[in-house]
Amino acid sequence: MKHYSLIAMLCLLAACQQTSQQSASDHGSNKQPQSTVEVKSQVQALNLQSLSSGLATEDNSAVKQAFVQKQSHLWLQGRGVVKKLLPDDAKGDKHQRFLVTISPEQTLLFAHNIDLAPRIELNVGDRIQFKGEYIYNPKGGIMHWTHHDPSGIKGGWIKVNGQTYE
Repeated sequence: MKHYSLIAMLCLLAACQQTSQQSASDHGSNKQPQSTVEVKSQVQALNLQSLSSGLATEDNSAVKQAFVQKQSHLWLQGRGVVKKLLPDDAKGDKHQRFLVTISPEQTLLFAHNIDLAPRIELNVGDRIQFKGEYIYNPKGGIMHWTHHDPSGIKGGWIKVNGQTYE
């Protein structure tokens, strides 16, 4: 049984190497896809790329680094694309919740306090800029304090569609 697993693994590696060599030789040519699988793969890649296009790596480098280093309680700024709108969290202070993709590898959960700040008019696909406190979690992290601070010490914001919510 171990021999079959080893043979299968070697075949898979050989196929991957052949595919990457073929991709490298096709790069720059206008070769048309040969199968529906190739067409579908190209469409999916375009959709993923369009979701994160315009998100410069340097804009979110501090957020990415905080995630990799599992750091929390950092005041950070960044930008992203709204991926999903979630139901409000009504336990204690009310929070508007939504997911934002900041890179193909990382999504943030936003918890925007709507007892202290106005509800944000959002749609999936909206591009936002933000400042708030980052809290690490293994799914990508949480951004909160995305509003003014009643004590005036620190405060965050969210900018979307030409409007700033504090």
